[in-house]
Amino acid sequence: MSKIINRTFLYTQRFAINLVTYYEDHFVPRHLDMVSSGRLYKLNFVLVQPQQGGIFETEGVIFSFFNRIILFRPDLYEHRVTKIIRGKRVLLSFALRLN
Repeated sequence: MSKIINRTFLYTQRFAINLVTYYEDHFVPRHLDMVSSGRLYKLNFVLVQPQQGGIFETEGVIFSFFNRIILFRPDLYEHRVTKIIRGKRVLLSFALRLN
């Protein structure tokens, strides 16, 4: 799997902001984001989409705008990103955990 760069701008027990860059040949396998308690929400802004591949897939979303702005429950719905064939994927992610 290729290198990713994850820059954390803010991280607390309840809230996190990350800028993540995924490069060619990277993929994210199907998974759930585990939380010890409460509900987890993620709001992802895809700032740069790869020219080929790197498609976000999930079983359910709360909101999606052209698969570029996505609000979903990663603790409830399995999700993944397909292999990036060409280009890179840059994601600004906001995570909120509620009790």
